[in-house]
Amino acid sequence: MNWRFLAVAALSLLLAPVRAENFPFPQHVTYTAGAIKPAFSQAALDSAVTTFYNAWKAKYLVNGCASNHYYVYYSVDYTPSPANAITCSEAHGYGMLIAALMAGYDVNARTCFDGMFRFFTNHPSSITPNLMAWQQVTGCVNEPTGGNDTATDGDLDIAYALLLADRQWGSAGEINYLAEARKVIAAVMSGATGTRPSDFMPDHFRAFQLFGGNTNWARVVDKCYQIVGVIQTNNSPATGLVPDFVVNADTTPAPAPASYLEGATDRSYAYNSCRVPWRLATDYLVSGDARAKVAVDKINSWIQAKTSGNPANIKDGYNITNGAALSGTSYSLA
Repeated sequence: MNWRFLAVAALSLLLAPVRAENFPFPQHVTYTAGAIKPAFSQAALDSAVTTFYNAWKAKYLVNGCASNHYYVYYSVDYTPSPANAITCSEAHGYGMLIAALMAGYDVNARTCFDGMFRFFTNHPSSITPNLMAWQQVTGCVNEPTGGNDTATDGDLDIAYALLLADRQWGSAGEINYLAEARKVIAAVMSGATGTRPSDFMPDHFRAFQLFGGNTNWARVVDKCYQIVGVIQTNNSPATGLVPDFVVNADTTPAPAPASYLEGATDRSYAYNSCRVPWRLATDYLVSGDARAKVAVDKINSWIQAKTSGNPANIKDGYNITNGAALSGTSYSLA
């Protein structure tokens, strides 16, 4: 059971009334009409999640750098760049979300969450102290040649996790989760002409609108769907795919050129935008926004035809216009 499925329950937790007790895992919520789930009993699904959680926590969650700090060690099964990297803000955001959602099942979830929060605040970005430096290396310091920058998706997940923590445990304890969430939310709210669709997290933005104190987040949701719609209409009508990076976001959105920021696949559907269907589908499940379903249906229809309905045939990256698989995109977990 992939852990990302837990995210779809998060908005319901946010909207529940604050109570003294936790909202323990599992929280079974009602999704948008027409949503489907794996064809197993709810008990079997819950058991699969807890089994996977136990394995994930034992393998990746580290109590280190300080006695009351935790971080998600992401250099377990591969050699990162640089080789001495220990974590990054994206991994950290996922870890904080996981801890908040698994509270009640894991009696130590709050200890782990608070430890990850302390690690976050101990590694501020050079851009602003309310965002997290992107990457940390051996010695528990920020990676000096780029790690002091920030990754938007990591910061967005950290902010959302803090909102979940406020709903899960309240903010009257040692850490005022709601106040800390609002600091991160405010720091993220800034204009840019270049963007990354994998950072489009409408379910997060709806929560920021409710709890962040800035009504512009509703406009951000609309802008995200507007950009996806323009790209799918103008650049990928046959596939529905969106590129890793988009330029001219405030005027006429278009795929970024190759090597715009990360590499030759910046204008293609690759390791960044592979998260877009997940993020948009999550928003549809909890909000019912038809724009999400329209966008994801286009991608689904194309990939089902491309792979003859066999998920094992999916490649890592594709040309967004003609759907050709990118060279070298045959990664497999096998």
